[in-house]
Amino acid sequence: MKLKQSIAVFIAVFFGLTTLIALLFNVSGLSSIILGWASFLAAIALILGVFNLLMVHLNRLFKEQNVYSGVLVLGMLLLFGAAVLDGLSGSQNVSLLFDWVQAPLEAALASLLAVFLLLAGVQLLKRQQTRWAFLFGLTATVMLLAQALLASRLLPTTLRQPVNQVYEFVQNVMVTSGIRGLLIGVALGTLLLSLRLLMGVERPYNNE
Repeated sequence: MKLKQSIAVFIAVFFGLTTLIALLFNVSGLSSIILGWASFLAAIALILGVFNLLMVHLNRLFKEQNVYSGVLVLGMLLLFGAAVLDGLSGSQNVSLLFDWVQAPLEAALASLLAVFLLLAGVQLLKRQQTRWAFLFGLTATVMLLAQALLASRLLPTTLRQPVNQVYEFVQNVMVTSGIRGLLIGVALGTLLLSLRLLMGVERPYNNE
């Protein structure tokens, strides 16, 4: 291992173990200082990343006449200007942009995601006719129909409560169980990756 790599590994392992020990033994002052440094460096990295993204798309806009890059640059400049005005005058321009632009886009993407999941379930049933594929397609269909019926005024009042009970059962039992399984997998993967980083096996901070 080269000297440059050894120094990077030593710094990463030292601060990782120091933070872990401080959190385990409740040394609040030390852990707060290290986490503050990490937050500051992460903020600087985020600012540099945004600036680099702006430069890349400005280059594409002027050299390649890319329309999408122009839209992105315009959106970034508008958001930056709105944030500056909010800081100077105390207005709510950023919240207004979020409510009228970001929120509708997220709602549209969420709607498309639901349709794509249903189509994926249909394709899965065509290729693999197993009970798990059937359960996936049935769950997606039930959730979409239940949400559509509950949002519609055409559903009779007598049927609204049973449909709501079926929807809440699927949401609270089946969907929540799947989300918990995914979170447990993410937690285990994060734990293993953290151990590899602390032992110096995984070195993403090296150039080589």
